[in-house]
Amino acid sequence: MTFQQVSEPYDVLVVGGSGVDTIVRVSALPVPSADRHRVPPIHEEAGHTGTGVALGCAALGLTTGFVDFLGDDPPGALVRERLAGSGVDFRPLASPHGTRRAVNLISPDGRRTSFHDAREPLDLRMPPEHYLPLLRRTRHVHLSITHFARHLFDDIEALGLPVSTDLHDWDGLTEHHREFAFRSELVFLSTAGAGERIGSIMREIVHEGRAEAVIATAGAGGAYLLTPEDRTPRLVPAAVPPRPVVDNNGAGDAFTCGFLYGRLTGQDLEECARLGAVAGAHACTAEGAHTALARPDDLRAAQTPPPPLAPVAAVEAQVSRTGA
Repeated sequence: MTFQQVSEPYDVLVVGGSGVDTIVRVSALPVPSADRHRVPPIHEEAGHTGTGVALGCAALGLTTGFVDFLGDDPPGALVRERLAGSGVDFRPLASPHGTRRAVNLISPDGRRTSFHDAREPLDLRMPPEHYLPLLRRTRHVHLSITHFARHLFDDIEALGLPVSTDLHDWDGLTEHHREFAFRSELVFLSTAGAGERIGSIMREIVHEGRAEAVIATAGAGGAYLLTPEDRTPRLVPAAVPPRPVVDNNGAGDAFTCGFLYGRLTGQDLEECARLGAVAGAHACTAEGAHTALARPDDLRAAQTPPPPLAPVAAVEAQVSRTGA
């Protein structure tokens, strides 16, 4: 299957993070100990964070490129089929290690536990001749935290391009994430892995790195925004989903897309975060990852004045108490 390659500059170039998810719907999380559980039909779909950010940015009208390694295998075909016709200029390199896989356990309330494989060796590198021509015509780079992507930082910095990344449920300790955290201008992460330390982790990223903003998403609890000018994180209220919540798989990627849309259209950081919350809530209204993609009209329709931000002391207390 071939893709129509675009020649105009990219608003966003996504690097890494394609793959296939196996979706298993379970009665509860954590799954009770048992030899066997009866579940609804199990299915596979193109997923993973890079795919989600690329699809979400393209759906919002941003000219989007996507480079990654992809296996010449049935899972790789699923990814290609999902991206075909989406507006994403996908330029994969063949991977001898196959397409990345994950198994996602989804509870009835939409919560998720995900098991990612680690099939790619640490010495995997993307040739500069593949990505440099694309970097030279992009406005913004979004790096997935796949290992090979860290080796693009020097070239990205030499070109003076801004970078965003998503650390997912980083606990602030795992070494793999640190370079992405400290060398990116926009840093997204979930509160799930940090617990009560999320506020201090956000401050460390701002003080030790180059971040213009750190955004910690907390699901129904909203999100938290921290800039170098802030003493404590600012609360970003959660958006009201336009339909009932079904599945939060892909909501974090959608938040990133809404935020980047705001950033690339000249909005201030608080408005970017609010647009991210709207896109993230929209993503929770359909089963599967990256199936309910927000469009510009969805963001505009939700552009009502947000509730007043909580007092700084109250936000800090909530972050400390809940890890949210």
